[in-house]
Amino acid sequence: MQTRYIFLLKFVLAFTDLLFLNTAFFAAGEITRLYFYANTEILYSYYLPVANLLWMLSGGMFRMYMQATMDSLENIYRATLRTAILHGVLFSVYLLLAHRQGVDASAFLFSFYVLLAILLVFSRLIGTYIQDLLLRHFHMRKTVAIMGKNEGGRKLANYFRAHERNYYFEGYLAENDDTLLTDSGEVTQAARKQFQRAIKKRIQEVYISLPSNRMLQAAALLEEADRNCLRVKLVPDLVRADNLPYEVSILGPVPVVSIRQEPVYDIESRFKKRLFDLVFSTLVIVMLLSWLYPIIALLIKLESRGPVLFKQQRTGRDNKPFWCYKFRSMRINTDSDNKQAKRGDRRITRVGAFLRRTSLDELPQFLNVLQGHMSVVGPRPHMLKHTEQYRELINQYMVRQFLKPGITGWAQVNGYRGETTDPRLMERRVAHDIWYLENWTAMLDVRIVFMTVINVITGEENAY
Repeated sequence: MQTRYIFLLKFVLAFTDLLFLNTAFFAAGEITRLYFYANTEILYSYYLPVANLLWMLSGGMFRMYMQATMDSLENIYRATLRTAILHGVLFSVYLLLAHRQGVDASAFLFSFYVLLAILLVFSRLIGTYIQDLLLRHFHMRKTVAIMGKNEGGRKLANYFRAHERNYYFEGYLAENDDTLLTDSGEVTQAARKQFQRAIKKRIQEVYISLPSNRMLQAAALLEEADRNCLRVKLVPDLVRADNLPYEVSILGPVPVVSIRQEPVYDIESRFKKRLFDLVFSTLVIVMLLSWLYPIIALLIKLESRGPVLFKQQRTGRDNKPFWCYKFRSMRINTDSDNKQAKRGDRRITRVGAFLRRTSLDELPQFLNVLQGHMSVVGPRPHMLKHTEQYRELINQYMVRQFLKPGITGWAQVNGYRGETTDPRLMERRVAHDIWYLENWTAMLDVRIVFMTVINVITGEENAY
C-alpha cells in the first residue's frame, strides 16, 4: 500500500481493536452476570481500564501499529496473534492475583478470550477483503518498469508478476537489451529513449538492472533520471555464469552454497505447517463436513449414477502420485484423466456446477490433508498427464513439486485457477508457486486462507 493508506490504517486498526476488546469485555461480563451471577460493577470499574492498558502495552511490545507491520498482512496477523497471547497471559495473571469477591474469574476469562478471538479473526478477515477491494478498484498498486533485459532483470520481472496485488508491472522499457552506457560510461541514446517512455507511461519507479562490472558507472544514469524527475533503483545483476540462483551460508567452518531458499524445509517450519494442517482440517471436518457430507452425497446420488467421491491420481510432493478426493461433479465418463473441465462442459451436472462454483467439491481434500498427502495451502495438484506435459514446456515447472500440494494456494488467490490451456498462464501460476516455496511463513498461510474464504464468498470468475 502507499504511505497515506498505511498511515490511516494504523489508526483504523488501533481503534477497531480497542472497540472489539471492549465489546468482548462487556459481552463476557453480561454472560458471567447472567449465568454465574457475577458483580459486573467490579469488572467494569476495576478491570476494564487495565484490560485496555495491557492491550496497548502488548501491542506496543510487538509493534502492532507501526508502519513496518502495516506493510504486510502477514505481519499484521503475526503481531495480532502475539499481542493476543501476551495480553491473555498478563491480564489473566492480574485478574487472578487481584481477585475480588463476586467475580467468577475463570468463567469471565474463558468467555472474554473466546469472544475476543472471534472478533479479531473477523476483523482481520474483513481487513483482508477491504484491502483486496482497494487494490482491485483503486489505483493503489505501484507502477514499475525495468531497464535492462538481462538475467537480473528477468528475475525481478518474475517477482513483480508474482506480486500483482502490490505492483503494476509495465514490463521492459525496451524490447531489446540495448546498451544503457557506452564504454566510457556515458548514457546512450537508447537509454534516454527508455527514460522518455517511462515519463509517458507515468512510471512511478524504474528498476535499472546492470552487470556488476558497470555498477561504478551508474552515476550517469542516476543523473539522467534526476533530470527527467524519475525515481530509479539499481539492480546489480549478480547472477553466476551457470544461471543458478544461490545463497551462501556457513556450516561450521565450511561455506555452503544453497541453490534455492526453502524455509518450509526447516524441521521447525515443517512442524508448524503440519500442526496448522491438522488443527484446521480437523475443525473443518468436525464443524462443516460432518453434517454437509450427507446432504451433498444425497444431492449427487439423486441427480446421477455413480460414487459420491471422485478419486483421481495426482502429482504430490517430490513428484510422488497420490489419490486425490473430490465430490463428484461430473457424470461418469472416460475422459476424466485426460481432459480439464471447461466452461459449459456438458459432463458437469447441475449439482456439480454449484459445487465447483462454490468450491465445495474440494472439501473431501481435507481428508487428504489428515492423511499427510496434501497441505491446506500449497501448489494445486495436477493430473499425472498434465505434470508430464508441462514439465517439458515450462522451465522450473517441477520445482513446485518440492512442496505438498494444497487445497488452496498463492497462485489461486491471485486469480490463477481453473482450466489452463495457455502455457503463458501456466508460467504465471508456476512463478507464484515458486515464490510461495521460497517465501513461506505461517502467517502467509493464514493470509491465503483468509483470501480464499473471501473469494468463495464473493465468487470467482474461473470457478466452473
